[in-house]
Amino acid sequence: MTVLPQLLNDVASLTVTAGLLYGGVVAVVALTSVLAPTPERRRDARSTLNILVRKRRSG
Repeated sequence: MTVLPQLLNDVASLTVTAGLLYGGVVAVVALTSVLAPTPERRRDARSTLNILVRKRRSG
């Protein structure tokens, strides 16, 4: 039995898990940016959200 199919399955599972975790973090920060009790916390959450969803420049 080759190792490659198992390795690809593990990588796919890890990728899905990381994507779901990242999506969850973005959702929590987005909710915080709207529902935070103080303006400072909302501003901080919006800044963090901006960093998380900013497009990366290639090159």
